[in-house]
Amino acid sequence: MSSYLSDLDLSALPRHVAIVMDGNGRWAKQRGLPRTEGHCAGEEALYDVVDGAIGMGLEWLTVFAFSTENWKRPAQEVRFLMNYNRRMLWKRRDELHRRNVRIRYVGRVDWRVPRTVLKEMDYASELTSRNTGLTFTVAFNYGGRTEITDAVRRLVADHDRGRLKGERITPESISARLYHPDMPDPDLLIRTGGEMRISNFLLWQAAYSELWFTPVYWPDFNREHLFEAIRDYQKRDRRFGRVEDQ
Repeated sequence: MSSYLSDLDLSALPRHVAIVMDGNGRWAKQRGLPRTEGHCAGEEALYDVVDGAIGMGLEWLTVFAFSTENWKRPAQEVRFLMNYNRRMLWKRRDELHRRNVRIRYVGRVDWRVPRTVLKEMDYASELTSRNTGLTFTVAFNYGGRTEITDAVRRLVADHDRGRLKGERITPESISARLYHPDMPDPDLLIRTGGEMRISNFLLWQAAYSELWFTPVYWPDFNREHLFEAIRDYQKRDRRFGRVEDQ
């Protein structure tokens, strides 16, 4: 057992950890490499973290793989990321399935995402849909504002079709129309790469998330950093707006 893991209270783990995987390009630049090499190096970091999450018994892990804003990157890099994610899905899905991991995707499905990538996503999701271990969610073509906008559009459409049946516009009615309403809000949101912002990631769900920032670039991040973040999380007092009894 890792020395970091031995320090954790496994009975008080966050139910859901979300991660903004940042710093691939800067990691590559420091080494005089193309940005794409940083993404390749980030794959090993990702699966070391997934392996650590499985080992500790984490219920939900969500990672920010490709945002709605990432389409603005150079076309060559976008094409690489599309093919890279398709290959990664194909290469890892069977291993994760054997380990009882449920794979899911969250984001907008539109014309910009190649059909080959959508096909791999659908296959991995269906293959692992009945698994009961870690739920590993990949945010792909995802933006928090876009998700909220789409949820409100569904709410308005339901109203126009007479489907609300007395339902009012409330936080709960919006939450019920998010991409995956059954996904619990993240207890802990981690961002690598030194930036201190959440960059449009799970905006609605992260309202009360504990935030943990690290200067470590994503390709250098591993399960030990994940354990460090969770150990820090376990020292915090989450009151959700309440005050302690006097």
